[in-house]
Amino acid sequence: MKNQVTVALASFGMSGKVFHGPLLKVNPNFKVKLVLERSKSLSKELFPDATIVKSYDDILTDTEVELVVVNTPDQLHYTMVKQALEAGKHVVVEKPATLRSAELQELIELAQAKGLVFTVFQNRRWDGDFRTVQKVIKEARFGRLVEFESHYDRYRTEITPDTWKEEGDEYCGVLYNLGSHMVDQAYVLFGKPQAVTAHLKTVRTGGKVADYYEIRLDYEGFSALLKCSYLVMDPGPRYTLNGEYGTFKKWGIDGQEELLKAENLPKGDEWGKEEVDWWGTLVYTEDDEHVEELVETIPGDYRIFYDKLYKAIRNNKALPVDPAEALEVLKILEACLLSNKDRRTVIL
Repeated sequence: MKNQVTVALASFGMSGKVFHGPLLKVNPNFKVKLVLERSKSLSKELFPDATIVKSYDDILTDTEVELVVVNTPDQLHYTMVKQALEAGKHVVVEKPATLRSAELQELIELAQAKGLVFTVFQNRRWDGDFRTVQKVIKEARFGRLVEFESHYDRYRTEITPDTWKEEGDEYCGVLYNLGSHMVDQAYVLFGKPQAVTAHLKTVRTGGKVADYYEIRLDYEGFSALLKCSYLVMDPGPRYTLNGEYGTFKKWGIDGQEELLKAENLPKGDEWGKEEVDWWGTLVYTEDDEHVEELVETIPGDYRIFYDKLYKAIRNNKALPVDPAEALEVLKILEACLLSNKDRRTVIL
């Protein structure tokens, strides 16, 4: 196809196989030319015409590669993104973009200086439940928002051996893994909070990193509560929004990830649609009448990310995720670490 963007994937682990690979596969505006796999050839099933390389230098020195997807372990993001930008490549980096906000600030300035597109893969902005929450907040039929609460709970008692997510320093564990999604969603909805209070702990027997957090983001007139635990066998609502005149609740989680894990390609108009059994419920008062209604879930659609990215690269349109927003999210995560360490509220 004419004017395709030529892509290299910097790895083909879970992120490459489940998210980036399928999304690029179905988008005719992108062509995956290179995939970095040091010991396997898993990408051949999805990209039979792509070349598997064993060295990141092979990606950096290929003059046809325009876009590099850095989807490696978090601690490698800063160095690999910097190398790609210095080599004149556009970059998509997995969340969190870097471990420290100062590193991300440097990368943003480097991309701007070189006139390159640099964005962060915050795919859960296009979860169906989150898109629906955005609509409910905008319509505000429950009146003034008083409290926002979101959960990302799992039940996983086992400790996966020999994985960087299960051992390491304070940047490992659920805060930077799942918390980067939840804080990003709160930032999209409400912007920068006034204050941050966070509690982190390890709840699984034998755990080495934080697998639980409770974060409170204070805004003018309301608070956002973000919670995650690996020991929740029977989860409650994923989202609870309490307003002056009503409440919205949404159970379950967007189904795109499970579909992608089952090797379903994200195709067709039915992609991301949710069964009515999982629609949210809105209860509120209007003209002194009690109203209860189902709220249809807006279909989730991770494909939007790469649609927007193509337009940013070829047509100078807005980025799917502005790295300046990712920078603010990192600063909030850093405030969470400080709050937990000092057992205090951090004023931003």
